[in-house]
Order: sequence, then structure tokens, then C-alpha cells
Amino acid sequence: MDELLPLAGYCALMSGTPGPNNMMLVASGAHHGYRRTLPAILGINAGGAVQTFATCMGLGALFTTWPALHAALKLAGTLYMLVLAWKLAGSAAAQDRPPERLGFAEAALFQAVNPKSWLKAITLASVFMPPQLGIVPGALLVSLVGALIGFPCISMWALFGTGIGRFLGSPARRRAFNAIMGASLAVLALMLLR
Repeated sequence: MDELLPLAGYCALMSGTPGPNNMMLVASGAHHGYRRTLPAILGINAGGAVQTFATCMGLGALFTTWPALHAALKLAGTLYMLVLAWKLAGSAAAQDRPPERLGFAEAALFQAVNPKSWLKAITLASVFMPPQLGIVPGALLVSLVGALIGFPCISMWALFGTGIGRFLGSPARRRAFNAIMGASLAVLALMLLR
């Protein structure tokens, strides 16, 4: 229990604070509602759990051995987030319709290029892996705790977006909201690049 509380606290902090996943969930919740955003929430959770498990099983050691591989993945993730930010910011400018929503598979795969997800997975593997359980059970425990804590935390962001969506009745408000969310995602991507 002494080790589970800090692990749960770290997972809540990483899942509950602003990041690429949460910015996309706010936008999706605002445009599509919580129920239609749920596949993305589940995809983020599943992708994060697989990523954490793989990292606990040794991917973190690979990145430590070849830092250039991690740097390349970080750059690719930042560029992808900038593309998403551009699409989000311009989604309602050309035509008056909401941006496409991420599905389960897209959200799960996005974790592979999300720098914040990698930071979380590597920290979970290096700081919170319980060595007394063995590698596979320890990796499963850390991944499961991350997913269980992450689900309500990221759901709050989608619900926040759903609440905001009620105020986006006019095309001008939707365009402004999309521009703000796109700019926020772009700034976040550039900050994670450091």
C-alpha cells in the first residue's frame, strides 16, 4: 500500500493535467459529446496501458541505450501534434462543421507519438515498478493502476469539453474555440519538444 499510493498519485497527476490527449478530448467533447468521445477515451487508456507495459518490459532500456531513437520519436510526435493542431484550428474556418473525432484505434496509436505518454510510461517503469513482484506481474500492476486511475481523470476533460460545447452554438464561437484549442495543442507540442 505504501507503494500504491504514490503510484496512484503520479498517475492521477499525469492523467489529470493538460496534455495532448486532454486537449483533444476537450475539443472532441465540445463538438461530439461525451458518449461519442468515449471510444477515444478508451483508446487513450488502452494505448497508454500497452505503452506502459512495453516500457516496463524493456523499451525504456532501449531508449536509454539509444537516446537518438527517443529523440526521433519525440520529434515525430511533436510534428504530428502540430499537424493535429493545424487541422483542429482550421477545421471550422473553411466549412462550418466540427472536426473529425478520434476513434479507439487512432487514440490508442497516438500514444506511440505522444511525448507526455512516453514520459509517464518511462517514469512508471523506472520509478514505480515493484521489483519484488517480478517483471511481468509488476508491469501488469503498474499498467493496470495507470489505466484505472487514468480513465476518470481524462473523462473529466471530455466532460469539461461537453459542458463548453453548449456555448458553441454559433459558427464564430466554434471557430474561436477551435483556434484556441489548436493553438493550445501547438504550444503544448513545442513545450514538450524541449
